[in-house]
Amino acid sequence: MAQVITGPDGDRLAVEISGAPPGKTVVFLLHGTPGSLLGPRPRGIFLHRMGIRLISYNRPGYPGSERRQGRAVADAAADVKAIADHFGIAEFCVVGRSGGAPHALACAADKRLRGRVVCAAALSSLAPYDAKGLDWSRGMAESNVRAYHNAGSNLPALIATLKQHAGEVRNNSQGLLNALWPELVSSDKQVIGDIALRRIVAQTHAEALHESVDGWVDDVIALGHPWGFRLADITVPVLLWHGGDDVFSPPSHTRWLHEQITTSEFRMKSGIAHFGAVEILPEILTWVLNRMNPIAPAWDARPVGRSERPRIHDAWESILAASSPNVGMLAAEQHL
Repeated sequence: MAQVITGPDGDRLAVEISGAPPGKTVVFLLHGTPGSLLGPRPRGIFLHRMGIRLISYNRPGYPGSERRQGRAVADAAADVKAIADHFGIAEFCVVGRSGGAPHALACAADKRLRGRVVCAAALSSLAPYDAKGLDWSRGMAESNVRAYHNAGSNLPALIATLKQHAGEVRNNSQGLLNALWPELVSSDKQVIGDIALRRIVAQTHAEALHESVDGWVDDVIALGHPWGFRLADITVPVLLWHGGDDVFSPPSHTRWLHEQITTSEFRMKSGIAHFGAVEILPEILTWVLNRMNPIAPAWDARPVGRSERPRIHDAWESILAASSPNVGMLAAEQHL
């Protein structure tokens, strides 16, 4: 169940914690756009076996988190700090997918979190809208190009479009996926074509947008304007992962980020597109464990209901098979 804590400005932030008990490796998972703290993750039992305590929260403007108009990407660091302070967490890693990826990089760059953020991972990330030397919209789906253009030059048009999509979702939870379908490449159509996964993605959209489009609007505005921090300030290990066929966040964006972040490691998966970031999470969490606990094994070898250690494949299969909401369910972000 989500709980509400006090954010950096005295506002409300909706937070959910799953997995291992206090004292274990802490990972913040930052959701996509639009998205929610119900984003895709391994079920609690597998997080427990891995020794990971996973924290998700709704960015301001999404359900349960008070809107903060004019927020920048950099402001995510203050939110994460407030949550970590509230729960007495000294060190942690931050992982962001899609629209959440730049917010994870903001945490890695923030000097107030120096010594507390041990590592970060950005999956299917955009580059800054003002990235020098990058043809920002090249290879990008037209819907995203139009949205980010309107964020800077025609805000009423952006709001009208997002409200229309939100209305479609409220009438039919798969409405946004139906609108998105023509722009999906083959690998994304295969992922979303899975009936169970498609249903859970739709549920996530419905959760993110059932109150308003405020969080979605503010995300797009923040991502389409200067982020408010310097990538050069990142000094911790960063994993940059991208699908080679992504048309919503083109791979050139992560290549550009890799050139700017001297501590980064770049992995690109050919034949995979934007929604591949959903399936890669168990592998990313293993990378996190190896950075935060370099001496300890990546998995807890003690048996939990079975004799062998869980494998990454097991963790992913557990997500797809999730049927009980109290142990976690799969959800995924939309294309922005």
